[in-house]
Amino acid sequence: MAQTKWVLDPTHSEVQFKVKHLMITTVTGYFQTFNVEVETDGDAFETASRVEFSADVDSINTNNEQRDTHLKSADFFDSASHAQVLFKGSRYEKTGEGSAKLHGDLTIRGVSKPVTVDVEFGGIVVDPYGQTKAGFTVTGKISRKEFGLTWNAVTEAGSVVVSDDIRLNAEIQLVKQA
Repeated sequence: MAQTKWVLDPTHSEVQFKVKHLMITTVTGYFQTFNVEVETDGDAFETASRVEFSADVDSINTNNEQRDTHLKSADFFDSASHAQVLFKGSRYEKTGEGSAKLHGDLTIRGVSKPVTVDVEFGGIVVDPYGQTKAGFTVTGKISRKEFGLTWNAVTEAGSVVVSDDIRLNAEIQLVKQA
């Protein structure tokens, strides 16, 4: 079967992360510049031979310039030395009707670890301009400390300022290439 290439529709996609602050509220951040490319046999995503995601660390936006600057610093992502977050998928495992697990390697700050994220497949449609599009919701959770993002502080009461668990959420729309 012929290989099909799918590329990101950036105007209909978003990538965000959520982290507990002071263990009482959640702060949301976004990567404003990112890319996804997928290759499949035909339109079957379970046959994906290549799934690649990249996000530019300097595009982090948490709606607070001071916090964004701190996240880009050596205390966290160290964007001067590690400009991108990368994910290379190794296996798309269908788990039910419209659901799957995507296994692969995530690289942050030069540290690569295997991760598995949950994928909800929204389907494939042809838009009003004749483009074939596929939609996905991707969710997961990682430990930031496993990737060298270890900065923290302790409050007067003994709580940590930033939790270790980072929740990931992405809404991804892909466009089939001719």
